[in-house]
Amino acid sequence: MSKSCADCAFFEDHKTNSETVAAADDAGLCRFNPPVSQPEASSHGLWPVVKTDDWCGHFEEE
Repeated sequence: MSKSCADCAFFEDHKTNSETVAAADDAGLCRFNPPVSQPEASSHGLWPVVKTDDWCGHFEEE
């Protein structure tokens, strides 16, 4: 097994945080850390977008 985002328990197969933004076919959301907040209080936080072959030190098997 490779230790990449696609094989991680925290990887979500959504392509982007918004339906109005296009993303690469091999993209998904990292759900390990909380969403990154935005500069305006009325804005929603965004999950980091990662590629399926990315990796980090938080990998956990599904």
